[in-house]
Amino acid sequence: MKKFVAGMLSFCMMATLIAGCNGGETTPTTTAAGGGETDATTTDNGGDETDAPSGDKEIINLWAFTDEVPKMVDKYLEDHPDFAAQYEVVTTIIATTNGEYQPALDQALINGGADAPDMYVCEAAFIAKYTQGEMAEYACPYSELGIDVDAEVAAADIAPYTMEIGSNPDGELVALGYQATGGAMIYRRSIAQDVFGTDDPDEIATIVGAGTNSWDDFYTAAEQLKDAGYAAISSIGDLWNVVKNAPGTTPWIVDDTLNIDPNRESFLDLAKDFLDNDWCNDTSAWNDAWFADMADASDRQVFCFFGPAWLVNYTIGANCGSYDADGNLIGSFEDGVGTYGDWAICPSPVGFFWGGSWVLANVNSEKKEAVGQIIEWITIDCTEDGLQYAWANGLMNEAGTGDCVASGTVMNISDGSTDFLGGQNMFDVFVPANAYASSDAMQPLDEDINSIWQEQVGLYAHGEKDRDAAIEDFQTQCNEQLDIAI
Repeated sequence: MKKFVAGMLSFCMMATLIAGCNGGETTPTTTAAGGGETDATTTDNGGDETDAPSGDKEIINLWAFTDEVPKMVDKYLEDHPDFAAQYEVVTTIIATTNGEYQPALDQALINGGADAPDMYVCEAAFIAKYTQGEMAEYACPYSELGIDVDAEVAAADIAPYTMEIGSNPDGELVALGYQATGGAMIYRRSIAQDVFGTDDPDEIATIVGAGTNSWDDFYTAAEQLKDAGYAAISSIGDLWNVVKNAPGTTPWIVDDTLNIDPNRESFLDLAKDFLDNDWCNDTSAWNDAWFADMADASDRQVFCFFGPAWLVNYTIGANCGSYDADGNLIGSFEDGVGTYGDWAICPSPVGFFWGGSWVLANVNSEKKEAVGQIIEWITIDCTEDGLQYAWANGLMNEAGTGDCVASGTVMNISDGSTDFLGGQNMFDVFVPANAYASSDAMQPLDEDINSIWQEQVGLYAHGEKDRDAAIEDFQTQCNEQLDIAI
């Protein structure tokens, strides 16, 4: 049980690192774009280590929690030599692993001065704090960065939920992401064939009740899967990612008082039902057993996971058991090596999104126009020269892995077909999923409240306390730890 609780509490933290694709640093690093990372030093664009920036260029300070956005900036400088001749981008990377990024970022923004971030990156678990919460005052409206927000957002057809999250209390856009993380059901073709007689995504969608905003059909499917010797899901945490921001959910805090929305309260019953009925392998997300379920390396095969494109590309893909230690594909499911090629996707019973990173500018930066050019290229540019196109079409990594991006315009000119999904074009499912996603329930304290809720649900679902006690203890902890009225 302790292992379960620890896994649930680390869920969002680890998701940040995996969703970032490239992992985070364990210690703060400060570098200049174009060079390698070195502790407590900077590197000029030629790659030579120095104790300080060269002094020949204006400095733009970038703060991030993985090297994903810094690598994008490297690419921007490479493609825009005139800009690179004038500006040097100095990057500070602090991983979220031990909760170190936010306090350090907050202090740097508050302190101001020459070392303050000019631009910074926040992820889904805590973005609301920086766009609508206590640190929102430092987020510069995109309109002040030289960006024609209304026209460019319309041209790019940006996923609505990403803009909702990225708007300040005055309705001004202050942050956008490059990914779109609308979620789908990612399932095993061979298991679908065995149990349901088909692996066709449209038919499986009907069987599981895709788009119904109900779990009733999925319950029926889960029982059929169990009868055939399979688990429907690996971890009850997989369901929480769908439930926590489901469309129609109200926030945790309403009128300064703790509010348990019926959608979120339903997780108590979902979790217990899936454990009591043996529809779940009872793993914990981001643990070895969860990864083993992706590779057929556990005692009971798992039918599906719920997540966005990054879960397919960087998590299930990396743990499917079909690659060697050097990342080389050595076989597929058909060859009897792992599960590569045995996956497909269809819409989820309930719409959701999971993860993502947003890019912000400091309202106190003296280089807003220059920062705006970088942010515009990363988040809104919908031409084939922008980051969005390169990201969607796998031009930003050696493996050629494409990903869903925030621009619907870019997605419409990109191809998401992948052998990993048996040749299916994942964009056909993930693009509509972005429209179903909602950010209405998000608030600055979500990360802390969600952790407390998941722990109490886990204790109830495993029979360690009754339902009323779990709810009461959740309320008490929110009141005592977060000073939320109940």
